[in-house]
Amino acid sequence: MRHEHTQTISAVLWPAHTSNTFLRNAVWAFVGTLFLAISAKVQVPFYPVPVTMQSFVVLILGASFGWRLGLATIALYLFEGLVLGLPVFAGETAGAAYLLKPSMGYLVSYLAAAGTVGYLAERGYDRTPLKALLMMSIGAVLILAIGAGWAVYVIGVEKVWAFYVAPFLYGDALKVALAATTLPTAWKLLGR
Repeated sequence: MRHEHTQTISAVLWPAHTSNTFLRNAVWAFVGTLFLAISAKVQVPFYPVPVTMQSFVVLILGASFGWRLGLATIALYLFEGLVLGLPVFAGETAGAAYLLKPSMGYLVSYLAAAGTVGYLAERGYDRTPLKALLMMSIGAVLILAIGAGWAVYVIGVEKVWAFYVAPFLYGDALKVALAATTLPTAWKLLGR
């Protein structure tokens, strides 16, 4: 079955035909990395552990930008933190030293999540709450699976569930629900 590509929110807000496409995409990617950096630093009190809104922003960026610009935005964000050493990640560590952290897999997983969510959004999965919930759930599972996989490699399987998965399940479920309602609501507002 062939799926038609639909417009993303970023393409509606700033149509490609109105300006230089490279400039438009560069601005969107830079703005996206700013939102990611801010979301990494803001901790929301939650049970059993405080959560950042980073994965929420990754899912929203993927859906709002589409898979190509979503991937480029996450790649730029990783470049800023790992290569340039800018303090854009959660915590104080930046630069190549972050590669040794058990949480590095979560950053890498953002590429898969943004790409997948963006791909699905381009096929209209961001238009209705049920499809958006499915799309965001897939993105969140990718983040958890890839992130936990890296942590297993770094610290071993025994500690991963207790320290890198279970404490974040409730917060992730809330972020998925929030993301799944945000996109259809944004489309309704844009329709007006």
